[in-house]
Order: sequence, then C-alpha cells, then structure tokens
Amino acid sequence: MPGRLLVLSNGHGEDLIALRVIQALKRHRPDIEVAVLPMVGDGAAYRGAEEQGLLRRVGPRRQLPSGGFSNQSLRGLLADLWAGVLGLTLRQWRFVRRWGQGGDPVLAVGDLLPLLLAWSGGGPYGFIGTPKSDYTWAGAPGLAALYHRLKGSEWDPWEWALMRGRRCRLVAMRDRLTARGLRRHGVAAIAPGNPMMDDLDVGTLPLALRQWRRLLLLGGSRMPEATGNLRRLLEALAEVRCKEPLLVLAPTGSRPAPHEWEPLLLGLGFEPIAPPEALADLGAASVWARGARLLLVGPGCFSRWAGWAELGLASAGTATEQLVGLGIPALSLPGPGPQFKRGFAERQSRLLGGSVRVCLSQAALAERAEIVLSQPELARQLGAIGIQRMGAPGGSAALSRAIESRLLGGADGAAG
Repeated sequence: MPGRLLVLSNGHGEDLIALRVIQALKRHRPDIEVAVLPMVGDGAAYRGAEEQGLLRRVGPRRQLPSGGFSNQSLRGLLADLWAGVLGLTLRQWRFVRRWGQGGDPVLAVGDLLPLLLAWSGGGPYGFIGTPKSDYTWAGAPGLAALYHRLKGSEWDPWEWALMRGRRCRLVAMRDRLTARGLRRHGVAAIAPGNPMMDDLDVGTLPLALRQWRRLLLLGGSRMPEATGNLRRLLEALAEVRCKEPLLVLAPTGSRPAPHEWEPLLLGLGFEPIAPPEALADLGAASVWARGARLLLVGPGCFSRWAGWAELGLASAGTATEQLVGLGIPALSLPGPGPQFKRGFAERQSRLLGGSVRVCLSQAALAERAEIVLSQPELARQLGAIGIQRMGAPGGSAALSRAIESRLLGGADGAAG
C-alpha cells in the first residue's frame, strides 16, 4: 500500500477542506505520510497540523496579489501575472511531476488547475471538487445558466475528461445534485458529505447572551480587502434600528489581527472597554462599545460563536457557507474585490438558495437586517434552506474512507 499522499489545494477554503479530510484520514491511517502543496498563498491553515506532525508543507509557494481570485477581475489577473504566477505554476507542475514518478498518489482539492496538475503527475490521483455546484445555475437566468443547462453540469467537458481518466480513482463533489450531473457524463462522482460542516460547535446559547440580539460579522481573511469589507459592513450596521441591546460577534482567522482592528474601530466611533463580567469567558481578544452596542473580536472563535448568531452580515466565502449551513441566514454586501465582488456574491446566493441575500447598498443591508430580526419565522425558513444546501456534518470522515479504499488501497478501477 502507498505510504505517501500529496494533497494539492488552491485557495484558503480549499486548504480548510483538505485539512479536515487529512485529519480524518490520519485517524484511520496514522502511518501515511501526507505532504500538502498550497497552490495559493503559504497555506497558513495547515500550520497547526504541521506543528503536530500530521502533515508537512512542500513545494514552491507564494502569496499572490489576487489571493487566488485572478478569475474575478482583469486587474487581479494582471497583478498575479506581474507577480510571477506563471513561473510559480510551472515550478509547482515540475514538483508534482517529480512526485508522480515515484508512483505515489495525488489528491487535488479545488477546481481545474489542481485537477490538471494531479493528472499531469503521471500516477494515480483523486479529486474533491469544491467550488462548482449545479445549484448555482439551476433556475438562474442568463446565457451562462443556459450554457450549463445545455451541458447538464456546471463542470466543463475538459474537466469531465480529466475526471474520467484511467488513473483517476476518486471523484467527490460537494452535493448530490452536482454528482448526479457528472454521472450522466460518465464520471463516477460521489457526494459523501461536505467537510465544511465538520468541527463546528453547535452548543447551547450561553445564558448571558439571551438578552442580546446577536449578529455575526464576517469580512473575510484576505488583506487588505477584509478591512474594507468590515468597514462597509460596520457602516451599514450603524444604520440598523434595533430596540433591544445589540451584540456583534466578529470572529476572525489569523487576519485581520487584533491590532489591525484598532484603527478601523476607532475611526468608526467605537471605544475599547473592559469585558463585562457576563461576557468575560467567551474568548474575545477585545471588546468595543458604540453607544449601547457591543462588538467582540475573537481570533479563532468562529466555530464556537457561529451557532450563537441570529443573522450574519457577510463579505466572505467559506465562513458564510458554514454559517448558513448551521441554519443562520446571512446578508452579504459586495465590494471592489478582488474576491467578494458582486458576481461572486450573487453566485454564492444562488448556490445557497437565497439563504444569503445580496444587498447592493449599505442602506439596503440595514433595511433587510431589520426585517429578518423582526420576523423569526422568515429567519427559520431561510436557515432551513441553508441547512439543506450545505448538508450534514460527517463529510470529512466519509471522504477519508473513500480516499483510503480507492486512492490508497491500490485498486485498479478508475473513477469514470
């Protein structure tokens, strides 16, 4: 049985999905040596697992100006080209080719580019397709949706060919609708579950928070875009009329760091305060007040805090999907990008069945927030859609078992 596995991932969300699957795999196969090649950025999501000895980061890596979203704008593409993305991709391709010469398998997590590199390695490979879903075009207007309807899948013919390849042992999609569309084209796609919903704490709401109306603030993690997103969301939040005391939970990743919040919040009229005794044990790095409203900044607190919210205000990708998957509706506010632009936000809303509603202005977001907060039944209906679209937890374990049996087990069968 192969003793090594190379995992390719091309984005922050893809890194998180790959990490959950690797953690589940190592519980079954602690002997397997896992190497990860983050194709976008330095793979900060893997750092903790690397320190624990679960994996090691390998290969050429570089932080790109677009944050991996060069397909969102010409400016982002040009910036990445100027920063040497073509040379970086060539070096990554050479690394994967060297890996493939040893006959060890490759698992690609993401879209076409990691799939293409996995195929080019020359050895067995598997694919977890994360960004595309047939939900994004089913019932949508426009020529793009018509094109996908004619194909019967959001994935394209050249991608089908790679998924049907003789050396492809595993193809997994994020939902059953998308997997079914691929099977019509001869791809033996499965949909065992969505790893994004694993490891989220859905515990009981703390008694101290029940007197507050609770919003979750998600600005993304790519700097400096994240601070611009947060500024617009907080400015919109200032227009929300709410009779009850309002608590804003702002969980973050490694960025923006707590010190990067300070100039933003001070500029918007917030003042730092000592945590009230009732909120002291929630894990916040800092607490800010503006009038009767409190804002808690909590690095690494998303999995703990997300389930406490009534509504999300979001300009983020993966975290927004996780939030609505917990049954909490969200409102999004597109910005200049490079990631969270209007096209991205509208695609996300279609994917999630409207459980995330796109607001094209701060005033529209404030008005919609007042409506959702005042109509619990509407919030429950939207939340139910999010749960249905994202699926139940357990995807990481199911995918790890599929990887173990199909990709690491040395089976001769192909995925299509």
